[in-house]
Amino acid sequence: MKTHVLVTDDDPHIRELLRFILEKEVYTVFEAEDGAQASIILENEQVHLAIVDVMMPAKNGLELCQEIRIHYDIPVIMLTAKGEIEDKEKGFLSGTDDYLVKPFEPKELLFRIKALLRRYQMVSSEIIKLNKTVINRKSYEVIVDDKVYIIPLKEFELLSQLASHPGRIFTREQLLQFIWGIDYEGGVRTVDVHIKRLRERFNDKTDDFNITTIRGLGYKLQVNKQ
Repeated sequence: MKTHVLVTDDDPHIRELLRFILEKEVYTVFEAEDGAQASIILENEQVHLAIVDVMMPAKNGLELCQEIRIHYDIPVIMLTAKGEIEDKEKGFLSGTDDYLVKPFEPKELLFRIKALLRRYQMVSSEIIKLNKTVINRKSYEVIVDDKVYIIPLKEFELLSQLASHPGRIFTREQLLQFIWGIDYEGGVRTVDVHIKRLRERFNDKTDDFNITTIRGLGYKLQVNKQ
């Protein structure tokens, strides 16, 4: 099955360039000129990855990215002419997986697309492998060097969420919603406490991965090179 990519940009020249690049790689491309049009496409078509411009009429890229995070589980690459750290922070807080500043190299965009699609393929798998560490989402086991660990359910769900998207930054609010639900009345401090417990539990048992704090944003899991 072909991979379907949604390209959302109010600049027709950018859309034309992206269509040329992506169709050359045999991706199926859907085009939207603003966030509102993109929402309609997402409702009616199967989309595997979205490329979203930040500055658009009707519904901007940040709003569209937030909508995607609530309703869909697909990777998002944000395109923008802005490269300041504050703009990147806004992009990651809205839930983007990656960020590319215009003008960009087509090859770099393709590398990023392929890397994100590989990460997201892990989400549907019952087995997540982080080098020699194995997370079994069916049996709720974490296996490190052939030793099986059964950990509290919320810790397991939190670890699985982070491990399913290595390298992706999750805000505390996102993790709270994903793991504890939108009706949970506790604060984001709950996330910090469970992250601390996970670190204490595994830091001295394996160097396969690290859970990194992104100051002012949240957390991400990094898989260490072996």
